[in-house]
Amino acid sequence: MSATAATNTLLLECRGIDKNYNGPQVLSGVDFSLRRGEIHSLVGENGAGKSTLIKIITGITNRNAGTIVFEGHDVPIEHSKNASEKLGIAVIYQELSLIHGMTVAQNIFLTKEPLLAGLPIIDVRKMNAMAQAMIDKYGFELKATDIIDGLPIAQRQTVEILKALSNKASLMIMDEPTSSLTATESERLFDIIRLLKSEGITVVYISHRMEEVYNLSDRVTVLRDGKLVSVLEGEAITPAEIIRLMIGRELTDDESQHRMVKKDGEIVLEVKKLCAEGKLQDVSFAVRKGEVLGFGGLVGSGRTELMRAIYGIDRYDSGEIAYLGQPYKPTVEKSIAGGYGFVPEERRLQGIMGAISITGNIGIANLDSISNGAGMVSDAKELERAQAAITTLNIKPANPDHLVGNLSGGNQQKVVVGKWLIRDLKLLIVDEPTVGVDIGAKEEMYQTIERLAQQGVAILLVSSDLPELTRLS
Repeated sequence: MSATAATNTLLLECRGIDKNYNGPQVLSGVDFSLRRGEIHSLVGENGAGKSTLIKIITGITNRNAGTIVFEGHDVPIEHSKNASEKLGIAVIYQELSLIHGMTVAQNIFLTKEPLLAGLPIIDVRKMNAMAQAMIDKYGFELKATDIIDGLPIAQRQTVEILKALSNKASLMIMDEPTSSLTATESERLFDIIRLLKSEGITVVYISHRMEEVYNLSDRVTVLRDGKLVSVLEGEAITPAEIIRLMIGRELTDDESQHRMVKKDGEIVLEVKKLCAEGKLQDVSFAVRKGEVLGFGGLVGSGRTELMRAIYGIDRYDSGEIAYLGQPYKPTVEKSIAGGYGFVPEERRLQGIMGAISITGNIGIANLDSISNGAGMVSDAKELERAQAAITTLNIKPANPDHLVGNLSGGNQQKVVVGKWLIRDLKLLIVDEPTVGVDIGAKEEMYQTIERLAQQGVAILLVSSDLPELTRLS
């Protein structure tokens, strides 16, 4: 709950917003209002309609019905992204949209670069100085001349925030902004958000981290199944109440406090003194059948690099790996064939193919079991496996033909996990499995990991969420 009050002047008012996509009703009569200079959290489970509402406000998609008034002016149904930016609406999405191969400064000032006097030439020196001044103002550990490609996810997220700040918007929408930040970086972001509020800027904060919502928010709007459930304010804002409204019930003690029972078993994977220049040095560990082995540490500490090396995605310089008791030189092909699954950190870039269906995504990782000797895919087998994953993981909508790119973040993550559940798994790597996943889907993910461990699968869990590591490892 925010310590200081916002004004009562309305900046944005949405009334009776409806949206459907050729049949499925995504939003039904949703009301949503924002006051000038408030921090307003928008929460709900994956698929509740949060992303669709934001897309309507920012002009990415159009509403079917309802009205929107921004700073006293009616916003037409044929609203566009460019129009929303001109109104002063900035948005930072959960999945980053930076341009690779360009510098930090170039990304921050893309399409609004300063020019040399009287010439259509970018004033690079001035642009770099402006960018560095912003970086220094907010205390970020960046250089304006850094190339985006070489930055870890946390710092790229920081650039996305700076890019939005450069627009001097009256409304800033932040979608899971701390999902890839360290605790220190998150605290810096919270200070920035409070500074924006003090300057009269309205911040819409979307997060599944209830403590963040509780500590930051002046008000909280809760959506469930495309409908407005409640708007909380002041002392009514508590993590327990938000969760209850989101999922329509209270979490049981078993769900909120359960701990994995570790099993003793044979060693599935053993790593000795693994080294990769600049990334890994003398890393050794072993994971047993039915065990969840957790890997903590700060962003950039080498956790993801370690997982990619032992799966065969990246090379390593020295060290030994044994898999199922045999010396093992990993390649992706050998890992898949050997019952070795990988749920990557960046699901949109590495875990899914957004332009194809749930069935297609599930099938790609299982071609060996759904193809005949001539390499022809059996549509019936492919569909059968997709439906099994949908049922097991409660993927919504439960339509195997639905494009994965149109699913919510939590359901996309379920598809990534689902690719491996129908194989004869012996080892599964899960890298930040619940980033951007709502409280209900997070619990389902925990139960999936626990169930796999109980079935004897060895699991390597990478997470920046300490309670998550404590519960599962």
